[in-house]
Amino acid sequence: MVLRRCERLLRNPEKAVDAMHDVFVEVLRRKDSLDPGSGSSLLHHVATNLCLNRLRSERRKPEDADDALVLRLCANDERGAARVLLDKLLGRGGLTRTIAVLHLLDGMTHEEVAREVGMSVSGVRKRLRKLRAVAEVA
Repeated sequence: MVLRRCERLLRNPEKAVDAMHDVFVEVLRRKDSLDPGSGSSLLHHVATNLCLNRLRSERRKPEDADDALVLRLCANDERGAARVLLDKLLGRGGLTRTIAVLHLLDGMTHEEVAREVGMSVSGVRKRLRKLRAVAEVA
């Protein structure tokens, strides 16, 4: 389950395996402060956050010069302004990014997303509405 989640987010089998190992290391590192009843939802949550953090890190510090060039070219296209706006909205808090991934990529309902992130359903809807509004303006 954890490997599938990492593969879905990272879209790279080798990086997904590394991330999966890191998920279990993180769980072991924090075993004393975790709720034992959380089970698979805890693993899903840790995997999501870890993969999103890795994607953010890769965007900031590409592994090689070719990646840096691709990122620079993408920033200069006509949709660059939209990307800046979305990055500002999503970069403000990891929670909005997590909500967007869970709902738009994973296909979870508003209720499922709300349970996963510990928010009300109306709070999830509000964040998704703001995200859609920014996307429509851009």
